[in-house]
Amino acid sequence: MGTYEKLVTKILGGTSDANISFSDICQLLNKFGFDERIKGNDE
Repeated sequence: MGTYEKLVTKILGGTSDANISFSDICQLLNKFGFDERIKGNDE
């Protein structure tokens, strides 16, 4: 089982949601085809 499969299993299991990093979620969503859009103040 690969890294992404383990992460999906962890998320769907719901037992360790607090232990999943934001960067891991972003990488997983990018793998599923989502685009990262960052919005901020340009001063």
